[in-house]
Amino acid sequence: MSIVSAPRLSDSLVLALSATLALTLSGPAAAAPETEVNLYSARKEELIKPLLDRFTEQTGIRVNLLTGKAEALLQRLKSEGRNSPADLLITVDAGNLHQAKSAGVTQPIDVETVNAAVPANYRDPDGHWVALSVRARPILYARDRVDSGQLSTYEDLTDPRWKGRICVRSSDNVYNQSMVASLIAADGIEAAETWAKGLVANLARPPQGGDRDQIKAAAVGECDLALANTYYLAGMLDSDDPAERDPARALAVFWPNQPGQGDGRGVHVNVSGVALTASARNREAALKLVEFLLTPESQAWYGQVNGEYPVREGIDISPTLVGFGPFEADDLNLGRLGELNAEAVRVMDRAGWK
Repeated sequence: MSIVSAPRLSDSLVLALSATLALTLSGPAAAAPETEVNLYSARKEELIKPLLDRFTEQTGIRVNLLTGKAEALLQRLKSEGRNSPADLLITVDAGNLHQAKSAGVTQPIDVETVNAAVPANYRDPDGHWVALSVRARPILYARDRVDSGQLSTYEDLTDPRWKGRICVRSSDNVYNQSMVASLIAADGIEAAETWAKGLVANLARPPQGGDRDQIKAAAVGECDLALANTYYLAGMLDSDDPAERDPARALAVFWPNQPGQGDGRGVHVNVSGVALTASARNREAALKLVEFLLTPESQAWYGQVNGEYPVREGIDISPTLVGFGPFEADDLNLGRLGELNAEAVRVMDRAGWK
């Protein structure tokens, strides 16, 4: 299946479209609740639009899509309040989903089919969001410079043998904040801070760039290990661009904290997820869309096209993901990642993680 790349809308354009939606819904020509859904999405258009088009084909319900950065969309929802035209928010990382819940811009999704499809640890304990896909954050290592037998746990990355050999992005990235939050949940605040200090001491360079940049840095020898989401590695491996594909091929995936490694709690995972907004006017249609995104058909899209792991069991994944090998995931309820986010940021600040 091919995907046509679409640019992300600028914040100003998203704001203008949002205002247009608000006027349309409040005016005499507003559509009936069963005919449309207004979706704010922090996911790029090409990663969600094909599914939305399929939903419209099957149900006749139009989806009005606005894309933007997670922080900007949350701020827009807060500013619009009860007048927001948005019915659903799709964003990445449990930390961002928790922030939306804490800001009071979401409401519980209490649908039996949804709860049955999504494992409890991938749902907010109060029902304010549910996961749509899973991405893991393992250790990536240079095939030609690292013996995988030397690797074991996240905690072991503080060992002096890794000094000057690790690449990771900055502490202001929510992916890393959630990873540290998972360490706090597993090991406690003091141990997590000791770990963060040890990781910083072993960095090959100051944190910079995104996950793809860490992969490319390891490929050219700036470091030997990188922490990055599998979603990015899969996208690079499946790319037609040699500048993306070749660096990714130089690295391999190591699943840390597996049974027999440390406490064996499993690799740290996170999600993309969906929340029903507090202002939702088209609630019934919105919940139909949530149910659709959790059908086997939609879950297969995540597993075979998007480079992410389905939240439902028994869904086929791409050969690229299969090639990463099986793993045990941490079964921590991901709502804890959001609850511990502020503490994780403080830990990283005290550790000097730039």
